[in-house]
Amino acid sequence: MIVKNVEKKENNTALFTVQADAAEFEKAVNGAYLKNKSSIYIPGFRKGKAPRAVVEGMYGSEVFYQDALDELAPAAFEKGLEESGLRMVGSPSISDVKVNDDKSADFSFEITLYPEVTLGEYKGLSAEKPILEVDESEVEREIDKQRKQNARQISVDDRAAQMGDVVNIDFDGFLDGERFDGGKAEGYSLELGSNSFVPGFEDQVAGMQIGEEKDLNITFPVDYAENLAGKDVVFKVKLNSISVPELPELDDEFAKDVSEFDTLEEYKADVRAKLQKNSDEQAENSFRNLIMKKAVDGMSADVPDVMIKDKAEEIIRNYAANFGLTDRSMPIEKLTQMMGLDSELMNQSILPSAEFQVRSDLLLEAVIKAEALDAAEDELAAYAEKVAGSVGAPVEQIRQYFGEEMLKNELLKEKAQNLIFDSAVAEEPKAEEKAE
Repeated sequence: MIVKNVEKKENNTALFTVQADAAEFEKAVNGAYLKNKSSIYIPGFRKGKAPRAVVEGMYGSEVFYQDALDELAPAAFEKGLEESGLRMVGSPSISDVKVNDDKSADFSFEITLYPEVTLGEYKGLSAEKPILEVDESEVEREIDKQRKQNARQISVDDRAAQMGDVVNIDFDGFLDGERFDGGKAEGYSLELGSNSFVPGFEDQVAGMQIGEEKDLNITFPVDYAENLAGKDVVFKVKLNSISVPELPELDDEFAKDVSEFDTLEEYKADVRAKLQKNSDEQAENSFRNLIMKKAVDGMSADVPDVMIKDKAEEIIRNYAANFGLTDRSMPIEKLTQMMGLDSELMNQSILPSAEFQVRSDLLLEAVIKAEALDAAEDELAAYAEKVAGSVGAPVEQIRQYFGEEMLKNELLKEKAQNLIFDSAVAEEPKAEEKAE
């Protein structure tokens, strides 16, 4: 095969033509005949026994051309892409195919080119870094969570249920007098006021006495499951018991029970330190996001829509996998519908996020090239260990799953990020102007 007529276009596409000579095309045509002859019936011959010349004489000399061209096209494309040195994104398209008079075959392909990046400033960038101080009320809220998690449930039998109680109930849901799926349970524990159930349910349970049975009239929200959205239903509810949480005393004994510390003050200090660490990490992440955005905004790259579309699909599929939807063969349109992702969310959130991720990757790739970054074997081994530790998997399994090339690429991207962030300058937040 011969590659010819390689041409880059202004719209970030390229064309190239690959020619298969007469011998290659003849071999492919004969292969198409051999592949199909068992299903060919010609009068006077047993099925599958008619010579190729006889078949072509009856159906025309071009009868096997299409199958032959289909067979040659992938190899022609790979040959053209390799020899042209072009880097492609998305899928190629065949713009023209023809068989010449000398029985050679020409294949013309059109591809979308991987974008070229012109770096702007990416070292020594500056951005505000917020100062997030932990307030004592945050410490108290965190400790209160622990108290609630360690609370005892005390039975109450001398009053009606009220908000804040934990009630044990039986319930059975009916739509137009018929029981509906998923609307029945016995011995169900529910904290009133937690908004765990549909609006109106918990409010109507409040005020019930132990042993009381009551019909609750409920209207499901319009954005609920399709078979119940906006529907009026009746829940038959029986209140079995009421309990209230009894919080443990806030003292040294409590600290010993929930932590490795002997005193309440030590425990509080540890909670405060952990909250501050989280706040510092949030501030650092905010600072890094601002720096990365400046670096991305400073570069120049004509990003093809197909790259953004593919990244958006990757984001959606990864999100769906969290809910057990892991079938990669499912059309993205159907998956998007199942996840309730409408066009507004796509345009305002997912597509902008996808574009920023694509541009960030292009930036890091360009920095790797500009800085001639590389990874030694010991660095790659240490990186594989870190990845394995983060997911709780054996390092060899990580190496086999991702492959050395992908691990190296991710390590180099991390190096490029560190180069950008390590040279960045954190500015103090500007003081807020007081309103007059």
